[in-house]
Amino acid sequence: MNTAPTTTVAVHATETMLFFTLLQLAVIVLIGRLGGALASRCGQSPVVGEIVGGILLGPSLFGALSPEVFQFVFRSAPPEPLTILSQLGLILLMFQIGLEFDFSHLKENRNRRAVRNVAAAGLLLPFLIGLGFGYQTAPLLSPEAERIASSLFIATAFSITALPILGRIMIEFGMTDHKLGVIAISVAAINDVVGWLLLALVTTLAVAEYSHAEFALKVGLVAMFVVLSWFVVRPVMKWLVRRFQKAEAGLSGNLLGVLLAGIFLAGMCTYKLGIFAIFGGFMMGVVLHDEPKLREAWKERVGQFVTVFFLPIFFTLTGLRTEIGGLDSLQLWGWCALIVFLATLGKFGGAYLAARLSGLSRAESGILGILMNTRALMELVVLNVGYDLGVISRNVFTMLVLMAIVSTVLTTPGLRAWLPKTGFALPGRKSRRG
Repeated sequence: MNTAPTTTVAVHATETMLFFTLLQLAVIVLIGRLGGALASRCGQSPVVGEIVGGILLGPSLFGALSPEVFQFVFRSAPPEPLTILSQLGLILLMFQIGLEFDFSHLKENRNRRAVRNVAAAGLLLPFLIGLGFGYQTAPLLSPEAERIASSLFIATAFSITALPILGRIMIEFGMTDHKLGVIAISVAAINDVVGWLLLALVTTLAVAEYSHAEFALKVGLVAMFVVLSWFVVRPVMKWLVRRFQKAEAGLSGNLLGVLLAGIFLAGMCTYKLGIFAIFGGFMMGVVLHDEPKLREAWKERVGQFVTVFFLPIFFTLTGLRTEIGGLDSLQLWGWCALIVFLATLGKFGGAYLAARLSGLSRAESGILGILMNTRALMELVVLNVGYDLGVISRNVFTMLVLMAIVSTVLTTPGLRAWLPKTGFALPGRKSRRG
């Protein structure tokens, strides 16, 4: 039997998909750099420009202004290549964020208390506000959704903090070895885990398969993963890192291979636990955070490629699923403004009050409130799940997308206003580090 024609067709299909994937990547990378440069000129973090650039590449602007070109660039091939690349980039970024932070500040009792209190209040207050808002407005804004599931989902969306973007913004501000940076990233990590567990709970409720035992088991497995990572994986990885560095300085090919394999295996574990693969990447970075030579070598050889190439893919992929066009009345825009206000009040207010009760100053508490209110496009990952489940309407989805973008845009000017009040100068100026 002659299989040549079939083989030829398969090769042609692969080459066609490669062509369109390369076209998409070229557009995405260039728009990402342009957006980052424009954001910097406007006094924003470059990541904000990359986020907005990703949204504008979607149907909200590009698809509306030039639908034929948009269809040619982004709809001529399956989305799987971009999907995989975006998730891979997030995993590597999370490893980099975990690697960057100095967790020695958590040895101080005041910092540990602040992490515990801010994490609890930063979850509980926005969750309760979102629950109340969702329950009262579900019949009006999401009439086709089940009321309890819709309100629980909005409560979860209000509770999310964007760990990857939060970490990147703090890296840009030079906060990685500052106690507020360590407290913030620790709180965000806790919020992320609890947020994903809440999302899993809402998802199981939405499909009527919730089990108390299954949920408790998932919590226990996550805790076991953290313990094993710290007490088993950490000693092994540190031994391997030092052995390879002794044989060859810097980040050798063999060491890079071991690190990548460890990151990917950790991501596979957390994916199986139901809290997404990116947390595995973050945990692998955390276990190696006290290897300064490795950190510098990673930043030099890998770090910039991750931020320049991989992250804009994630932003664009999410933008392709987001269409800001459903708010066609003043009443809907009023609801949108209320969602932005309530979500900000819950996150900022909860974190601020908890930080003050933990002994931090007003300025330090304000900074933590600003950082915890950063939601970025991790929120959009959650929102897409809710929309696919049918627990929120298209209009509520759009409102929550705008809330995520606004909260992220406010982070950089907020930090510029509050950081100097703690004696921490902005990048490029001398400061006394706390």
